[in-house]
Amino acid sequence: MKWTRKWGAGHDEQSVISSIYNRFKDSPTGFKSLAADLVSIAMPNAHNIEITRPWRDGGRDATGKYRICQGASGIDVDFVMEAKCYAINNGVGVKEISRLISRLRHCQFGVLVTTSYLANQAYKELKSDDHLVVVLSASDIAKLLLRKLGHPSDVQRWLEENH
Repeated sequence: MKWTRKWGAGHDEQSVISSIYNRFKDSPTGFKSLAADLVSIAMPNAHNIEITRPWRDGGRDATGKYRICQGASGIDVDFVMEAKCYAINNGVGVKEISRLISRLRHCQFGVLVTTSYLANQAYKELKSDDHLVVVLSASDIAKLLLRKLGHPSDVQRWLEENH
């Protein structure tokens, strides 16, 4: 089944995700950097996002904090980010989600950023067990960048200038 039919993606969204995938499919470290930027855009209260080193990273691609409330009574909650630059027809499965969940410590939440989608079984397990994981899938990423930048050519230029 084509991505267009399954998720209702338009030509602009497909163009954005194709650009990202083609740019980063052979550069996991580069994609981690982009994923951290996407988290900052999608979650404006996220801060102190630190990309982990490429080796012995403890199964995490980045860590960060998310600010709840402002001022003296505000608190920061830790999160762990996992970035998966997969082809659009290659869903993120149970193995990858389980790995992310196993890395979460008490009072942390997870963020999965992927150029693909969450496979059905992985989604069911995530939801049925009420795991604290935010998922930014291909569709979310495309919509987010198009809303922020306007047109696929603007997204392409932004990628070239920033990543």
